[in-house]
Parts: sequence; C-alpha cells; structure tokens
Amino acid sequence: MINRRAFMKNGAMTLFAAGLGGVPSFVTYAANSNKIINPYKKNKILICIFQRGAMDGLMAVTPYTDINLQKARPGLFMTPAKSEGSIFDLDGSFGMHPSLSKFNELYKENRMAILHGVGSPNKTRSHFDAQDYMESGTPFNKGTESGWLNRAVGLMGHEGTPFRAVSLTSTLPRSFYGNNEALAINNLQDFSLKISGSNSAVKNTTTSFEELYDMTSSEILNKTGKDSFEAMKVLKSKNLKDYKPKIGVIYPNSQLGNSLKQIATLIKMDVGLEVGFAESGGWDTHYNQGTTNGTMARNLTDFGDSIAAFWADIDAYQDEVTLMTMTEFGRTVHQNGTGGTDHGRASCMFVLGNDVKGGNVYHNISSLAIEDLEDRRDLPVSTDFRSVFSAVASNHLNFNNPNILFPEWDGAMINLMRS
Repeated sequence: MINRRAFMKNGAMTLFAAGLGGVPSFVTYAANSNKIINPYKKNKILICIFQRGAMDGLMAVTPYTDINLQKARPGLFMTPAKSEGSIFDLDGSFGMHPSLSKFNELYKENRMAILHGVGSPNKTRSHFDAQDYMESGTPFNKGTESGWLNRAVGLMGHEGTPFRAVSLTSTLPRSFYGNNEALAINNLQDFSLKISGSNSAVKNTTTSFEELYDMTSSEILNKTGKDSFEAMKVLKSKNLKDYKPKIGVIYPNSQLGNSLKQIATLIKMDVGLEVGFAESGGWDTHYNQGTTNGTMARNLTDFGDSIAAFWADIDAYQDEVTLMTMTEFGRTVHQNGTGGTDHGRASCMFVLGNDVKGGNVYHNISSLAIEDLEDRRDLPVSTDFRSVFSAVASNHLNFNNPNILFPEWDGAMINLMRS
C-alpha cells in the first residue's frame, strides 16, 4: 500500500473539465455555507496570478513626471491631466492606467502595494525561458526540478488537505512542480480525477469523483485521503442552486474572471486551500497597444475588474488572503513602429491584502534617459523578483527561510508586509 504523500509524488493529480459553466451542487453547498467542515479552520491563503506575455509596467503604472518617457512614447504616453481617459495620480510621480480604476480604490484604501522596476537578473527576452526561470525561482539554473510555490508549500511545516495547493489551469504550472502535492483544476464543472504515475495501482487511471469515493478503501488512498473525499461526498449530497458570488459582485466572463470565481468558491468551501494560482494571457503587445482603447486597455480592464470582484466576493476572508501578481518581463521604453512595445526587462507587480503596507509604489527607478536604460532601450531591473516573492510568501504563510525557498539567492526581502 502506498501512502498519500508517496501517491502524490508518483504522479500529477489533475482535475479537469471542459467548458465554463456552473459548478457541481456539492461545491455550491460548500460555497454558500459557513464552516461546513469543522476540522478545516481558516488558513492563510496566498493567491498568485501570472500575467503571461510580459505586461508593459510603464503603461500600467506610469512614471509620468519623467519627460524622457513622453519623448520615447509620443503615441502611448498618458498623463494625470484632468481629462477623459487620464491616469490616476498615485503619489505625484506615478499614475495608474484608467482601466485600473478599481485598483486605484484599493490603493487608496492602503490595501494594495505596487512594486516597480521588478524583474529577473537573467536578461533573456524569451517568454518561455523567462517564465520558467521565474516559476522555478532560479533565474540562472534551468535544471531546477521544483517550482518556488511547491517549495513554499513544503516550508509551511504542517500537513494539508488535498486542496492545499490548487491551480485553476488545464495543466500544472511550473510553479507547482515538485514533491509536495498540488492540483490543477481547469473547471469545477463536471470534473474528473486523472491520476498518472509509475505505480500499477494508479497508472493511467481516469475516474470520476463518484467512483473515487468507492475506491477510498483501496490501496490508492490511505485514511487521510479517504476522510477528505468522504467530506466531499457529504457536501455532494446537498442539493442547492449553483454558486452565486456575493450580491453585487460581478466577475468578467474571461479566463481570469472565471478562475478567480472558482478560487473564491474553494476558499468559501473551507477545504484547506492555502496556495492558489491563476493565469492571465495576452500581454504581448507588439502591435496597436493603444492607450484608453486597444489591447492593453482591454487586458487591464479584465485584470483589474477580475481581481476586484474576487476581493469583494471573499470579504469575510480578506484577513486571511494575500494576492500577488507577476509577469516574466516588461516592455521597451520606446514604442515601436507598429504602435506597440517590444520585449524589455523590468515591469511592475501588484500585491493586495490587509497585511500589505499598501498605498505605496516601491521602486528604485531613477531616470528613463536613454543613457540610464539597460542596453539603451529598457527599464533596468532594480528589484529582483525574489525579494518580493520571498517577502510576501514568508510573511503571509508564516515561514522564514528564503535561502531554501530561493536557492542561489542571498538578497534582502523588500519590506512591504506588516508584521
């Protein structure tokens, strides 16, 4: 017989489904109930969102007082001048894109912090490589087998439920690779459990949850797994309407909106979620980037509205949740000939939570004069992404060992979290 940990190590455990409809009745019941499963206490929860494609941080949060940026982007530059489509002035130096109006509200409430000039010390401009380096947390070592979030799960120092680490994606992201158990859920509707591994008891097995309940006495799951799935079986017996967000909360009908809606569902289920992951795509703005209209504005609207809806939906859990965004690199300071921006270096990140020292733009950006740019074209990386990741994860999840979380790194954590 194999135990639960060995079972998880032998293969990836992936929940998947097609479509973006409602959710099963047992999930519905859990989402609309309070403390369904008594043993599952409120955990600290970290939610990470990867903006794949490299977001233009200089447009999302603009250092508008730097005249060099205006010269470099005659067709893309935006100011906080009091006119339609003007950016939100944050601190007299930086302004937030008008499509992020709901972020501006969270910033003013001191719940959101902005980290600017953030990136990887590795200068690659390959999307694939940069994402891999960021998710592994080892920007100069492609051979790292584990992801940084998987290592973070291992550093918490306690056992968790099968829903401890969940990614709302069709496949397990690089961040979750490793020996600690993690799930990839494409959609909570009509899902099944796919188990793959070298052990004959689990290899090439695909089954529904209903069938899995009947297997909990077999060699696949020990008592811990059986108890968890028996709890889900109890929830499944409840017959309520589909999960509805908090009254007044409307999620965008998008990949990110639907993912965050389902993460909110898992949080309200109290099934032991501690690390959640979601993705937002389409940030590779080489062409027709636009200002108040265009690809960038549409992406930012969906991005900001999805996160704001999630935050409002989990209002009773906000003290337990911190959300952090990331992107593999930024865009060039100068616009290109097709109204867009090309692959650059540094970008910005957003961190949201009640334990965040919000209402600040943390940065070490000096000047955007061409002689101060990296390779005379890019915003230099002045803040290593690991200094942000380690600060958020170790403080919020209550561990303090950044050298294990990020091997090969001995930098200092940025001071953006409350004690």
